[in-house]
Amino acid sequence: MTLGLIVVAGQVFAHGDVAPQAVNTDAFPEVGEEWALENPYRSMGEDVWSTAIRIGDSGYNQNCARCHGLGVVSGGLAPDLRYLEADEYGDEWYTERFRDGYTQNGITKMPAFGELLGQKAAWAIRTYIETRPDDGALDEHSARLEEIRDELGGWQDGDTQPLIAELRKIAEQIETGSGAPVADSAAFRALTLIDRKNPNFAEAANQLTIGLSAAR
Repeated sequence: MTLGLIVVAGQVFAHGDVAPQAVNTDAFPEVGEEWALENPYRSMGEDVWSTAIRIGDSGYNQNCARCHGLGVVSGGLAPDLRYLEADEYGDEWYTERFRDGYTQNGITKMPAFGELLGQKAAWAIRTYIETRPDDGALDEHSARLEEIRDELGGWQDGDTQPLIAELRKIAEQIETGSGAPVADSAAFRALTLIDRKNPNFAEAANQLTIGLSAAR
């Protein structure tokens, strides 16, 4: 997998003309002026990690999806970043490209985002990328998740604990492409939306719809 990323990294990136879009990182704790060697949001607790996924999702789609694909599913032109290892080696490769960009034969194929977006935004986007589910990870669960989506869409009242337990079990079985321990899957998003004091059943159903559609 590592060798494949090195090879594909030499392919032509076609987003040299993208104007970087600002990412609001006010919600994050300070990470220092020097760039970290590894993603700091992996070890700052669940709240920071969850915030990083949310902000990274937005930052990725504004700045990266045009070439690296919606949901980080590459169309083949640029590297499929889902398979960049969630470890120090993967972080080193990622930060080098994020900070400095990529130039081929004097032509900028990928802009340098480092100074424009900063380290906090970089690691938020990295967190979102490394938690993306692997190809086909939802396949064996898609039929049941469609049923759960329909249940949630018309939810009126009742005990949510059995549904929460089932979603948690499904979410735990979905693997990432990067090797990160938790996948930011449709099942995981639906779980977090209903396993809280004020559950949002409609949005949980919506997240399942989006996730299942993207997986097809």
